[in-house]
Amino acid sequence: MNTPLVGNCWKYDDNIDTDVIIPARYLNTSDEKELASHCLEDIDKTFAQNVKEGDIIVAGENFGCGSSREHAPIAIKSSGVSVVIAKSFARIFFRNSINIGLPILEHPTLCDECDKGDKICVDLKNGIVKNLTKNKEYICEKFPQEIQDLIAQGGLINYTKKKLGA
Repeated sequence: MNTPLVGNCWKYDDNIDTDVIIPARYLNTSDEKELASHCLEDIDKTFAQNVKEGDIIVAGENFGCGSSREHAPIAIKSSGVSVVIAKSFARIFFRNSINIGLPILEHPTLCDECDKGDKICVDLKNGIVKNLTKNKEYICEKFPQEIQDLIAQGGLINYTKKKLGA
């Protein structure tokens, strides 16, 4: 996680729930690419077709609210999104994201000060986010090293396997 993540901003409002992130009608599969192909389609028909590897979601309050399905962060991560930054996250979505290795950060004003398509650079190790388009810098609370390692390993399962020497 020492390499900065750089991508285009996909901006969303408050209360983006897990039913919007991945609609329930697609929960009959665990295929990550299939989930990614339907990610956010009920609020943004262009997302799944146009998101690029490394792009970044920026959102308002309470991102990932709703049901506790881990399909939601899996769909986001599998779509190529490198990090989600929101004003706040629903508690279960927050933990599910870490568990599957999807980096997430909270910041109170970033969403209000960026636009879709802005070029964003994220230094997860130091908790620094830069809007390169608007030449603004933001400081986020960084994760403890152990959580950073867990995310870098791709999630809890890979992290545990490494710890156990498997």
